[in-house]
Amino acid sequence: MLAKRIIPCLDVHQGRVVKGVNFLNLRDAGDPVDVAARYEAEGADELVFLDITASHEDRDIILDVVERTSEVCFMPLTVGGGIRNLEDIRRLLSAGCDKVSINSAAVKDPEFVQEAALRFGSQCIVVNIDPKRVPVEGATIPEVREDLRVQPRPAPNGEGEVYWDVHINGGRVPTGLDAVAWALEVERLGAGEIVLTSMDADGTKDGYDLEITKAVADAVKIPVVASGGAGHPSHLCDAVTEGGASAALAASIFHYGEFTIGETKQFMADRDVPVRMH
Repeated sequence: MLAKRIIPCLDVHQGRVVKGVNFLNLRDAGDPVDVAARYEAEGADELVFLDITASHEDRDIILDVVERTSEVCFMPLTVGGGIRNLEDIRRLLSAGCDKVSINSAAVKDPEFVQEAALRFGSQCIVVNIDPKRVPVEGATIPEVREDLRVQPRPAPNGEGEVYWDVHINGGRVPTGLDAVAWALEVERLGAGEIVLTSMDADGTKDGYDLEITKAVADAVKIPVVASGGAGHPSHLCDAVTEGGASAALAASIFHYGEFTIGETKQFMADRDVPVRMH
């Protein structure tokens, strides 16, 4: 069995690493270059760098910070935020990243995913999917292609039904796309990996949304990275076992020193989860 990857995530806002809860109430977690260097030393398998307001603010990603981060980061580096065209991807790859993560642009122009995969190879095209559970009752759903439209599912508390609605622009805009259907579509278009971030679980430290993670991981053949909700090494363990993810992405528990990468990997190894020890 392939080793499960542990991936710290740097959410970057105005040149600083930040972390919030449910995509809101951001607090500072340090300089991205310093944080990346620490994770390199700790033995992280990969690093994800997301400029979380670039799309919302309609601006280019901060290339200088990406370049400085790549200089201290020798593990695979994925960068996302504000990517709108093939030239943006070329510039990021030239700045030193190994993969790019597309979210808002993929929803607005799905063919962009296909064009990017054909130009640069599926191995470096990641699509970030940010689903949120939206109550069916009273919901106003944007019109999308019928086979991609949100489907009602039982709510976790057993009360009513919800949609797994994909959101864009840093979680600000609902799309009407169903999380599982959209995952299958981006796989068809050539994406090589999916980062699946539960907006409901993000920053809560209560664990990943295993139901949505498993549904997406079971539906697609490409790797799925679970994201949103890690508060303890057991949560990362659950994401790759019960959730079926290929990797677990986390931020808060690593940024603020609650657990190290090594401690987390040891916890998983002790439970027979294959991980690459540093």
